[in-house]
Amino acid sequence: MGVEIRELNPENKRELKKFVMLEWKIYKNDPNWVPPLIDEDIKRLSPKHNPFFEHSEVKLFMAFKDGKPVGRIDAHIDYNFNEFHDEDAGFFGFFESFNDKEIAYALFDKAVNWLKERGMKVIYGPMNFTTNDDECGLLIDGFNSPPVFGMTYNPPYYIDLIESYGFEKAKDLVAYLITIDEEYKKFIAHLERRLKPLAEKAQEWGFTIRNVNMKDLNNEVKRIFNIYNSAWEANWGFVPFTEKEIEHLAQGLKQIAIPELAKIVEYNGDPAAFGLLIPDINQVLKKMNGRLFPFGFIKFLTGLKKIDGLRLLALGIKKGYRRKGADSLLYYHMMKDAIAMNRFRYCEVSWLLEDNYLIIRATKFMGGKQYKTYRVYQKSLID
Repeated sequence: MGVEIRELNPENKRELKKFVMLEWKIYKNDPNWVPPLIDEDIKRLSPKHNPFFEHSEVKLFMAFKDGKPVGRIDAHIDYNFNEFHDEDAGFFGFFESFNDKEIAYALFDKAVNWLKERGMKVIYGPMNFTTNDDECGLLIDGFNSPPVFGMTYNPPYYIDLIESYGFEKAKDLVAYLITIDEEYKKFIAHLERRLKPLAEKAQEWGFTIRNVNMKDLNNEVKRIFNIYNSAWEANWGFVPFTEKEIEHLAQGLKQIAIPELAKIVEYNGDPAAFGLLIPDINQVLKKMNGRLFPFGFIKFLTGLKKIDGLRLLALGIKKGYRRKGADSLLYYHMMKDAIAMNRFRYCEVSWLLEDNYLIIRATKFMGGKQYKTYRVYQKSLID
């Protein structure tokens, strides 16, 4: 019996759960896979809970063989992306498949044909759902360790499934690892002596730095929104956050953020730069098998205190404030405060565009070493 592709109903929670739970079959014996929270993934795929659907069209497809689920994919059109980039682009994401080209090709055919029918001229992916969602790109290098929170993971054979179908590289995304050991702390002490005068000079010029006020999150979100859409707008694949999207993201991050490691730099009251380090909660999620209840929530809260890894999730400086000291002020205080907590043994800086040389140079300056690579693919839809 061949492969059957069925369209799923995103309003049907049972079908969404089937879509999500396929990962447990694909990664059954993979020690580096981190199970997602089932309920959170279901909400992410639901138009009722995810503001992404307000400006996008999404289709979920599942592959069946002999009546059993063997693969999945989504195809989507982000109309905000296309308007911003003046492009007729579609995307695929949430791709999972057993190592069988018949399955993978049937899924890709379905996504490609659906996008072609809607006049799209190119397809990018994997993208779950946009660069704002963080989970984008296929892991192509660095399979020997689990992903940190928010980063993707996949079996190595996905590379062949995707490339043999005709997808080509669009852009690589890279991750850098900073190992925080005693040797690194000595290095940082030396670095601090170089950064401190620059940070102090920035403050003399009128820059100030403070922790994000979690009790005033609604207003803080507006300030961060202002910085983000200015700081990242020239980046490849960028699409502006809507206000609802960044509020939705902020509410999720509020549950795990450490206020001392979420910083805003201002200049005469104007938001100028933002940086966010988050604990790598994948250390906890890996043990929970996708479930918060009935006892997982207690395990989650207890585990948060034991997390010894960080991820630099965001660091951006608005145009007009770059190379004027805001960067030094941000680097200095985020680094100093993270080290002072004396609990973290690593920090991943991710993801970075492969050609974002300014940030890559700064990451190397801070002691980072590239250790994982992710690839976003593209394929023309013009016959």
